[in-house]
Parts: sequence; C-alpha cells; structure tokens
Amino acid sequence: MDTIKQIYRIGNGPSSSHTMGPKRAATLFLKQIEGLVVSSFEVTLYGSLAATGKGHMTDQAILSVLNPTHPTEIIWEPSVELKFHPNGILFRALDGEGKEIKRFMVYSIGGGVLANEDFNEQVTNEVYKLSHITEMMPILQKYGMSYWEYVEHCEGKEIWDYLAEVWKVMKQSIHDGLEAEGVLPGGLGLRRKAAEYMVRSLSYSESVRSRGKVYAYALAVSEQNASGGLVVTAPTCGSCGVMPAVLYHLQDTRNFTDKRILRALATAGLFGNVVRTNASISGAEVGCQGEVGVACSMAAAAASQLFGGTLAQIEYAAEMGLEHHLGLTCDPVCGLVQIPCIERNAFAASRALDANTYANFTDGRHRVSFDRVVATMHQTGKDLPSLYKETSTGGLATNSELDGETQTDEAKFSELDGPHTSPC
Repeated sequence: MDTIKQIYRIGNGPSSSHTMGPKRAATLFLKQIEGLVVSSFEVTLYGSLAATGKGHMTDQAILSVLNPTHPTEIIWEPSVELKFHPNGILFRALDGEGKEIKRFMVYSIGGGVLANEDFNEQVTNEVYKLSHITEMMPILQKYGMSYWEYVEHCEGKEIWDYLAEVWKVMKQSIHDGLEAEGVLPGGLGLRRKAAEYMVRSLSYSESVRSRGKVYAYALAVSEQNASGGLVVTAPTCGSCGVMPAVLYHLQDTRNFTDKRILRALATAGLFGNVVRTNASISGAEVGCQGEVGVACSMAAAAASQLFGGTLAQIEYAAEMGLEHHLGLTCDPVCGLVQIPCIERNAFAASRALDANTYANFTDGRHRVSFDRVVATMHQTGKDLPSLYKETSTGGLATNSELDGETQTDEAKFSELDGPHTSPC
C-alpha cells in the first residue's frame, strides 16, 4: 500500500480526477515529446471525462499546459467507455502535415492519480506491508500502537511536515470560503452559502449553532473547490469539504492542538488509503460512495481518535461512515461539482460526527467490518450503470427541476442583460 500522501493532494479544484489528473497528464506528455519537432496537439477525452469534462474544466486544465506550447484541439467522446477505466485521455503530438509523431494513452483513476497498462501511480511504492484494517488491528493491539503511530512507523517522521502543510491549506480554504460571496462559475446561478450559514448559526442555541458552523465550514471548502480554488483532496476534490469541516470544528470547540489534529489526519489517511488500494475513490468508477462516502468514513475515524476512541471504536466509526453511503450515485447537474456535491459535503461532515458519537457509545464490537464494507462498496460500484457514475446522464443530472428550468423557461431571466443560454 502506497503513502497516504496519495490521499492528501494539494491542488486546484473542481475535480481531482477531471481537473488535477488531466493537468498532470498533460505535463507528463510534454516531457515525453522533448526534442521532437511538433506543430500541434490533439487530445481525445473518453467516457466520464468527456461527459462532464466541460463542467469540471477538464479542457481548461489541459489547455493551460499544452496551448502555450502548441495549438491544441480537444475531441470529446462521451459514449466511448474504455475497459481500463472510464476516465481515458489520448494525447497525440502531430507534425506540420497532421501526422502522428507521439501518442500517450493515460487514465485519471481518482484523487489526481494516473495509470495505464505500463504504470500505475496507485501501486508505485510499497510503504505499508498491510493493506486491510483487519490485518492491522491485531498487530497494533499486540504492540500497543495506535493507527497514527503505525503511519509514522511506515512513513517516517517526515510525514508530519507534509500533513502540517495539508492542515494549513485546509484551514486557509475554510477562511477563504467564508470570506467569499457571489455566484459560483458554471452557469447554474448557484450562490455561495457558507458566509450566510456562518452568520445565521450565531443566532441559534449552542447545539444548533455548532451544527450550523459545521455546515458552513464544509460549504466554504466545497465552494472554493467549485470555483477552482486551492484545496486538499480528502480523498478527492469533490469530497474535499468533509475532513476540514470536522477537524476545524473540533479544534475550535474542543481546543485540540495542531499535533493532535495531524495525528487524526494520519489515521484518516490510513483508512482512506485502504479504500483506495482495495476498491476505488473515483466517482467515475464507483459513484459518489467512493468520494463523499470515503470522506465521511475518514472524518469519522479522525473524530473518534480525537475523542479517545479505541482501535475498535475508530474502525467502527469509519465503517459506519462508509456503510451508510453505500450506493450513493455521482450525478452532478450540468457536470458541475456543485449540485448535489456541495450540499453532500455538509451532510457528510455532520454524519461523520454522528458516526463518532455512535461508535463511542459502544465497546467497538460489531458484525460488519470496515474491510467488508469496502469490498461491498467496490462491488456496488461495479454494478452501478455508467449513467450514475459521473457522466451526468442519469439521476439528478437529468431529473433536476433546475435543469428543466434553465433549458425551457429562460424567459424568467429576461430582465438580465445579454444572451440567455442553458448552462447545460
């Protein structure tokens, strides 16, 4: 199992698989053609990347790398789903006569990670010999170790510097998101809500105010992601608001030190890494259960550790966080990481805190293990039709009242200046 750094990647939204991954792939392609006489590029996007690429700014991410070098044409093939992974990208370098000089087929498999038949960043390095929580627990119990100590044992003490930077960016994304207002880009006319939620929470009693702030923190990060801001994948861009919201809330209300927060991040990263290794965190492969579901699971594990949970209680909290998101589809309206993505982050943060509370009321014993839920999630993802896996061809993406309004009732916006076209 590879480093947890693969779970926590710092970059710009709105999508780790549709924006960060393709941008990195374009950079790799440029390195491959060094020394060649190239006149232009042709990039073909397949499956989910093509179906929701415009809403996810996939083309903009690729063009930002390639266009400064040579003219680039983007070709969209949403109906072609390749066997290796739904998120396929074919890069072609062409000479002055349009003949192919070099090609590079690569797949963005989730969390900004790239792979193809020749390499896979997901399994490049064996940092952890164990890749299942059920394997780890008896050994950790034998030596009296916690999950975060196991992370430090495998990764080395330098992991804390990396996680410190992760926590810094997470907090900054909350601060920036709470300060920002206005309409999110993309055409849905969706206004930022984080600042409003924060203000409104102050007028409620303590319990409701506390929950309102959690919503505000999650919304702040997710809205930053939707606008292309700097965020941390945890485990993806689409689910980046859950972990920061839970940890920031707990530090603010319980005065946990940064050191304890970093340890919680390590534990959460370990659980996310197990899912990434044995299943998937790609919405295009398994639906939103692999994104928001895993984020909820990670946050639940982190919260349980902060509150003194045992190995079994932490595992139970993580198990519940994922189990109760099984089957969650990825069906973004207009292919944008906005509806229902932003709201889901807020609800998942709340559910993570509930999973922690529930687990800590128990002795940690339960029937269904975290690893079994991971395997179930993976199989469920395989069984889901492709229209529910980040293609915007089913679910809310096609049955949204908002979607219908923007396409058929544009007269409602006649008082606005300029052309009125559907964002979809």
